[in-house]
Amino acid sequence: MKIKCDKIGIAKASKIIKNGGVVVFPTDTVYGIGCDPYNKDAIKRIYKIKSRKSSKSLPILVFSKDIAMSIVEFDKNSEKIADEFWPGPLTLILKLKDRNLESLSVNGKIAIRVPKHSSTLKLLKECNFLIGTSANISGTGSFTNPAECYQNIQDFDLFLDGKTISSDGESTIIEFEEDKLKIHREGILKERDIVKIL
Repeated sequence: MKIKCDKIGIAKASKIIKNGGVVVFPTDTVYGIGCDPYNKDAIKRIYKIKSRKSSKSLPILVFSKDIAMSIVEFDKNSEKIADEFWPGPLTLILKLKDRNLESLSVNGKIAIRVPKHSSTLKLLKECNFLIGTSANISGTGSFTNPAECYQNIQDFDLFLDGKTISSDGESTIIEFEEDKLKIHREGILKERDIVKIL
């Protein structure tokens, strides 16, 4: 089912997610696919839909840094960077403290982000947490055009059409190891922008 990404659509998407469903939705970078991160069956569906190896972890989107702090631990550098760039195209890899999400972690860490998109934030306000990975088959390009995304991804429960996303690319993924910055993927946010804040 494909519906407009408006108040009614977001309410419907929220209900589906809470009931264990899988939803495609717009973000500030690309179209994403997500579910309740506490629902293991829904997570398995996302791996299947994306043809993604189960050894690859899935990132979590959250409504705010305060909510993120309930499931992860921030080091001083990560907190400083989050305060500067969240909401925005920055994914932080942080130490997980919520054991109920261990299946999503790698080496006790998880990728987490607060997106800068009004519709995504409205959805997150209802759900707090959301698996938020790109809505595409693993190894292929991600989508900013809803029609292209809709044609190329299948077996979801609801598609929120937020029109074409104006984006310069994907989020930048970073972590700090012993206070040293490690960039896993340089996206919209450049290393020089991050280094300035430290």
